[in-house]
Amino acid sequence: MQEGALHCVFQPLLSLADGSVFGFEGLLRGPGRNGQQSPLALFESATREGCVEELEVAARRLVAERYLSLGLEGKLFVNFSPSLLANQPLRPSRADPPAGLEGIPPQNVVIELTEGSQATDFDRLVQVLDRYRSQGYHIAIDDLGEGFASLKLWSKVRPEMVKVDRHFINEISSDGLKLRFVQAIQHIAESSGAAIVAEGVETEAELRVLRDLGIPYVQGFLTARPAAKPAVRLSSAVQQMLSSQTISVYPESVRSYRRSPAASKLLRHIVPVEAQARNDSVFARFEADPELESLPVVRSNRPLGLINRHEFFDRFARPYQRELFGRKPCTTFMDDAPLVVPATLPIQELSLALARGERRHLSDGFILTDPAGLYLGMGTGHDLMREITQLQITAARYANPLTLLPGNVPISEHMDRLVAARAPFVVGHADLDHFKPLNDALGYRKGDEVIQLLGRTLGEWVDSECDFLGHVGGDDFMLLMQSSDWESRLRSALAGFQRHVPDLLDETTRARGA
Repeated sequence: MQEGALHCVFQPLLSLADGSVFGFEGLLRGPGRNGQQSPLALFESATREGCVEELEVAARRLVAERYLSLGLEGKLFVNFSPSLLANQPLRPSRADPPAGLEGIPPQNVVIELTEGSQATDFDRLVQVLDRYRSQGYHIAIDDLGEGFASLKLWSKVRPEMVKVDRHFINEISSDGLKLRFVQAIQHIAESSGAAIVAEGVETEAELRVLRDLGIPYVQGFLTARPAAKPAVRLSSAVQQMLSSQTISVYPESVRSYRRSPAASKLLRHIVPVEAQARNDSVFARFEADPELESLPVVRSNRPLGLINRHEFFDRFARPYQRELFGRKPCTTFMDDAPLVVPATLPIQELSLALARGERRHLSDGFILTDPAGLYLGMGTGHDLMREITQLQITAARYANPLTLLPGNVPISEHMDRLVAARAPFVVGHADLDHFKPLNDALGYRKGDEVIQLLGRTLGEWVDSECDFLGHVGGDDFMLLMQSSDWESRLRSALAGFQRHVPDLLDETTRARGA
């Protein structure tokens, strides 16, 4: 810092609505080889030297000065540590900008909260951010999905933007679980009024899926790499990708219409505390178990409330609170209106209850009871999201139990997407000639093998990124194809099937010409 050896680069963020560059994230670089020493290494060194805050302010100032000197237009995304923000002094009567960002209009800046250093005093952090928000700054959460803390941060801060971690974007075009996870985040974002930024976009297939999902913003090497002088408009290659009428085929795009399992599947038995227990004993429980996020309170084994770890520690950390309240009943700091549901409640209904309820229920968790209303255990919002995602994926695998291909509902849904987008496509129908006589002569088991062969052969010749293959039922298959060479693909599939089907028949049957 003293030698002025730090520099910065900018990575553009792309708006998928109109293909424009929406903003730039300022990224710190150090004096390592080729000037590319990572910010992680820089901040690790700063932590050892005890100058993290000084480095963060220096990075912001460097990014701001370069942003102004380049005359960049659009939002400037600047990284902030939540823990350092929470420690800032509150001056209600003053409207000072964050240190290092002097000279940039607040409406041009997005304060991006990083995952690396989490705040423990969430109430103080919210106060600081509300002060900046009132001045015109926007708030974003970085790397959503890296840990439990980011979900809690979302529910507390209510950011204008949420950046989804690159782990969930990588290979989203072929990973049904990641697709469902992003859709779940998208649903919560729409409910809370937050816009999503998908980080780490590296392939055309990923970009197409995100575009078709309706994700508003993307960031990644495909659209633009970080640079000292960043691109201010899209390359012709990316423009062509966005203007393409080809609609993506979602991986395992089938919803679950089967009976949902019960909430008891999510049950974690956490030993509750009695209502008369002292706050000192609650503190000891939390201190002994770092993984314990919430503690249920019961009276005669009937749920009374929940004690949130972070809120409890926040109160106890204040002057004289432990001396004043340590010996008092734990109900003092209890949330007396937790989400309490019977363990027999279907998971789909539990998901709706969480979506319609208070936001704190997602991070605090919920209490499960037996038919008599007695305490059984707890569940977490994270476990619920994971289970719902897994249910959707499992249902997709068994859409048709014989071929594992999507059935009527996803076929109709994909056709609706193609029609709504006015995308050109070809509809193909495949069935087997003389299939009933074959079934009658050789039996249903052999008939099933022939159907499976047809499904596999068609699957080998379609383009999985733009051609949709579904199994209507029986020996009927439906193809919704966007491949320009669709006809040659189907002819190759027909030839391949005719070549392999004799392998399923014994010599006698083949000799008869079946």
